[in-house]
Parts: sequence; structure tokens; C-alpha cells
Amino acid sequence: MTESKEFKAVPLEDELSQIERDLKFYPSTTTDPQVLTSSQIEQFNQNGYLRSLPVFNEQEVQENREYFDRLLESVIAAGGDSYSISTAHMKYGKVYDLLTHPQIVAYVKDLLGENVIAWGSHFFCKMPQDGKSVAWHQDASYWPLSPSKAVTVWLAIDDADPENANMRFIAGSHHHGHMTYRPSGSHEDNVLNQTIENAEQYGTPVDDTLQAGEISIHSDLLLHGSEANQSDRRRCGLTLRYCAADVRAGMDWNAKGVIVSGADPSGHWLNPARPEND
Repeated sequence: MTESKEFKAVPLEDELSQIERDLKFYPSTTTDPQVLTSSQIEQFNQNGYLRSLPVFNEQEVQENREYFDRLLESVIAAGGDSYSISTAHMKYGKVYDLLTHPQIVAYVKDLLGENVIAWGSHFFCKMPQDGKSVAWHQDASYWPLSPSKAVTVWLAIDDADPENANMRFIAGSHHHGHMTYRPSGSHEDNVLNQTIENAEQYGTPVDDTLQAGEISIHSDLLLHGSEANQSDRRRCGLTLRYCAADVRAGMDWNAKGVIVSGADPSGHWLNPARPEND
């Protein structure tokens, strides 16, 4: 498991069990989207995801990749690994800039509404011949958030395709609510620690094939996962997490929440400043 509170194992599960959460899908009610189309809003509501949304040009893609290469080198030198760069916007100014990027926020705002909080950032980097899979799971199982008005943006640092183990979605699975999972054993080489069995009973698997610089967005209740990377190519993505401002966070996770659109009238989210460290 990673160093992150975001994906802490047993203690987090124990704490989550004590929190009463509303875990049903809340469809987007946006009627006048600014960057998405009405048909894309409908597709998100029906399938639980959008993919191949452009954000960065070729030069920016190279800059993002070079930044991550340097960051990964420093993290590994300090004893971490390619999955341990988490809650990164609280530590690194460049990641904060990606989390608050106007184009990304504009896409998210069209799904979640005017008042949006960005609270999570975690690199999922599968090195060549990595050998680790990400079992079928729902993000909501790991998060002390309620109600379930949250999405993950997956920013492709490298190209992601079936050869190097792109993420896969089970289309429409978010309509089934929160699902029962089993703990993953250490022998399973699962990057996370939960597995939902027989995922394909809930819908059709779809490859989240992305070119570097593109994003996908998926509901926190959508089943997703990825195979082990058996190729000679790296597959790195940065997951960026967002929720509506009326969502409440337990376990002090509100300290991680940055107001990226509109306002937080309740003052629940602490809106940390951009870190100086790049």
C-alpha cells in the first residue's frame, strides 16, 4: 500500500465503517454546460464516465512528463515507489497547479455544478513489466465523503492503451450503488487492497484509451480497474479528485480541499494555499 491516507488499509476501513454515508449516484443536472455538450452530460449520467477530453498540447505534455520524471526520481531516492506520490497537491506546487487547472476545472464544473472542491491528487505509475494490477473497485469505498457527488479525473502523463494496461471501466455500473468487496491478499499483486468479484455482471468493460495530455472523468461509484503492465512502456496517470462543495468529509479530509470554482458557503473545506515546493 502507499503512504497516503487516501489509500490506507485496515484502519481507514474501520473508521469508514463508523461514518454514515449517502452512497447513491447523483446525476449531473447541468442544463447549460460551458465546455461539455448536453450529449456528453447525458453520456456521463448514463455510462458513468467521459474520456478522451483534450487539455494539454504537445509541449505541455512534455513539460508534465519531465516534471513527473524528476519527481519520481526524487521519491524513489527517498525510499518510495511509483505509487507512493499521493495527496501531492499538498506538497508540490506544480501538482497543485494541475489540480486547479482552469480547463480541467471547467470540465468538472459542467458535471458537479458551480461550487467545486478539489481534494485529492495521486500518481498511478505502472513501470514497464510492472506486474501489479488494480482490481475492480469503486473509489467511493476508500473515501469518507457524503453524499456521493464526487468524480475522478485521470490525466494521462503517458499514452495509455491496452498494451500498457490502460484503465478499464464497467459502463453503467455506477447505477448499482455501493457494492460489496473483499480484501485483497498480498499474493494478488493488487496496487490497492479491495476487490469486487464478477464485475462484468454489472456492465460492459470499456478501455480508457488516452493520449498523453488527455483526461477521462468517472463517477466515484463506477467500477474500474486495470491489468498488470506487461509491456516495455511506462503508463503513468495522475488522478485528480473533485466533489461538490456541499459534500462533507470525515477523518479531517476537509483539510485537503481546495475551492476551485464558486464558493464553499459552509466553510467546511479548509482551502489550503499552493505549496511553495515545486
